[in-house]
Amino acid sequence: MENPTIIALSRLVAQSRAMEVTATNLANAGTPGFRAERMLFSDWLAREPVRAEPPGDQTLAYTQDRATYRDRQSGPLEHTANPLDLALAGAGGWFTVRTPNGPRLTRAGHFQLDATGAIVDEQDEALLDVAGRPLLTTPSDTRLSVAGDGTLSSENGQIGKIGVVQPDDERKITAEGGRLMLANSPTKPVAAPNIVQGAIEDSNVQPIAELTRMMTDLREFQFTTQFIQGESDRQSGAIDKIMKKGN
Repeated sequence: MENPTIIALSRLVAQSRAMEVTATNLANAGTPGFRAERMLFSDWLAREPVRAEPPGDQTLAYTQDRATYRDRQSGPLEHTANPLDLALAGAGGWFTVRTPNGPRLTRAGHFQLDATGAIVDEQDEALLDVAGRPLLTTPSDTRLSVAGDGTLSSENGQIGKIGVVQPDDERKITAEGGRLMLANSPTKPVAAPNIVQGAIEDSNVQPIAELTRMMTDLREFQFTTQFIQGESDRQSGAIDKIMKKGN
């Protein structure tokens, strides 16, 4: 297999990965707080041995799937009037919930009360306060309000303060499903989180843009496949001619 085919195959593998990422984005277009992933490509350069003939460029540029990253743009807010639906206005900050695998970050702010009075998400994972403890209410706390700084109160007074954190390095965040993120770096409290009560942050995925991106990825994948097939046919034809001359 010659260099043109190998280079094209590197592009084919990267393009296949790009389509997987776009498909994941589309699948989570309706997931609250979801942030779209983007691909980062780069060239991987290899030097050919110096030859007198044929002349030409001695550097081969392969396509490298360098990394994926999260689109930090916040999603639109949907107002629900549910007092335990919470959204973070702006791109910065994350809620923290306690999961069986430890604390995780989330922007999916649809919360509710469980049987013990704890504020939990749809998977019964407790919302944590600024000290990393679950927020607990009592049966007499019937009118809950959340201030912009995260202070949770009822008609009986202040209950606690919702913890909103920011990882030191957002590039190290890894997704665990569509809702949860693992920080993979230390986090620090956000001084002014700007929480909006009675609202949910929708996914920042734009379905039409993602569909357009998928169609472009598919055309490039098909073009690369045709190039590899054409190169294979060219090599087969050359071998057949050489064999016939040899006979």
